[in-house]
Parts: sequence; structure tokens; C-alpha cells
Amino acid sequence: MSTIRQLPETLEPDAQGSNSALNAEDPGDWTLEIEPQAGLFSIPVRDIWRYRDLLLLLVYRDFVALYKQTILGPLWFLIQPVLTTIVFTIVFGQIASIPTDGLPQVLFYLSGITCWSYFAECLTKTSETFIQNANIFGKVYFPRVIIPLSIVVSNLLRFGVQFALFLCFCGWYAFSGTGIRVNAVAALFPVLVLLMGGLSLGLGMIISSLTTKYRDLRFLLQFAVQLAMYATPVIYPASALPEKYRLIVNANPLTPIVETFRYGFLGAGEYSPLHLGYSILVTLVVLAAGIVIFNRVERTFMDHV
Repeated sequence: MSTIRQLPETLEPDAQGSNSALNAEDPGDWTLEIEPQAGLFSIPVRDIWRYRDLLLLLVYRDFVALYKQTILGPLWFLIQPVLTTIVFTIVFGQIASIPTDGLPQVLFYLSGITCWSYFAECLTKTSETFIQNANIFGKVYFPRVIIPLSIVVSNLLRFGVQFALFLCFCGWYAFSGTGIRVNAVAALFPVLVLLMGGLSLGLGMIISSLTTKYRDLRFLLQFAVQLAMYATPVIYPASALPEKYRLIVNANPLTPIVETFRYGFLGAGEYSPLHLGYSILVTLVVLAAGIVIFNRVERTFMDHV
């Protein structure tokens, strides 16, 4: 937030030749002073709304810059999940023969890839907020949280395209007679998207804040994201795991999200309101922690980057 202070219309030099107005400590001598947010839990909702044009501009920038000077452009939104699904189907479905809860392997893997790609992409990019935008932060004021927020919003475009692709495959399999059963749980889809976005935003702000001092986290994150996919039921159903391993996988807050997504749109998987409530609780805690750490580091991060 900012505080308003009045500045004298003329700056008169003092006896040493310096401007007394610039050295004055009276709060009434200044027109505008930009200060850090007052509280660690402060969310500049009003400032975010005031800078909504900047938010939209950053979303547009991310979308255009991502595939600039590429031949296929936004078609990569479709090509990437399709190629990944094909590889997973061959390696994990045909060679490893991992069960898919009785679902067509293409739909099973594509559903997991759609959810995981959105979360992983948001987490990876938001984790570099301070490092990648230090030159902007040091020159002009705007609510810093707009940068990670714009990443989450811009990735919604990619997620929307991939989700539409997933629905097309669902329609094709349903038309061909495969037992795809969309049920009322699919109405929780907006909640699932908010959970994925909120969890990635919170984790991304925490990691981004830590990387201002510990740059090694950038490299560790790349490995951790790849490893975390195997701790999420993307390539296997949670029901296929032994009980001792299922407890570990269910501790992952993304597990109920992916399983609920599959259950709602495909009619297979494990849906538990209790497990989904756990994901909601973890997301809120992580997001609150991310806001606190982000607000604290925001005040002094220019001394470290």
C-alpha cells in the first residue's frame, strides 16, 4: 500500500546548498511515498483491481512470447499432451501393463496429463518471479503479486485448450460405445481448477522468495517437479497401489484433485469428499504461507538479486 504526502511547490536550498525539502523529515513535506505493505497477511486486492490492465497485458505477453518465432505456434498446446499421451500409453500401458481402472488408456493418461501440466507449468514459472523480473521491480511500482498471478491466469488458456482436447476424446470414446460416465461430481471442475492454481501459486511464491538467497533451489525444483509426478496418480490409479503406499500418495494434495477429475468426467477413480477437503485445507495453508513469505521478501529482495 502507499501513503500520500504533500510536497512543497518550490525547493529552496538550505545553507549547505542542498534542498531542505528533500531532507525534511516532516511527513507533510512529501506528495507520495511508496512503502511495503503494512501486514504480512495483506493482499492488495484493491491495487490488483486498479492494475487489472497490467495484469491482462502480462497475460497477453506470456501467451505471445511463449511461442514467438515458432512455426506451429499455439498448436503446441495440443501437440504436447498428445505426444506425451502416446508415450505414456506405449511405455506404461503396453510395456509395463499398469492398470487404468478399466478406462481406455488414452483417456486415463490424458486426464492426468491435463491436470498435471497446468499445475507443473504454473509452479515452475511462478517460482522464478523475483529472479526473472528483478529489472522491472527495481524501476517501477506495481503490486508484485500481479506477476505470479498473471502466470497462473495465462496458463489457464493453455489448460482450457488441453481440457477441450480431453473432452473431444471423451466424446469420441463415448460415441464409440466405451463406458464413459460423466456424473454430478464433474460440477466440481471449477473448484479443482482453483485448487490447482492456488496450490501452484502458493508453492511458487514460497520457492520464488527463497531463491532470492538460495539460487540452488531453481535447479532442485526441476528435479522435484519431475519426481512429484510419480507421487501423483498420473500414470497409475490410486486404487492399484498397495495400502502402505496408498497412504503416502494420498498425502499428496494433488491426488484427490486428479482422482476427483477422473471420477467426475470418466466415472472411474476414487472420489472422497474427505480427501478433497484435505486438499482444500492444504491449499489454503500453502497459499497463506506463500503470501506471508512473499510479502516479507518483497520488502528487501532487491538487496539480494
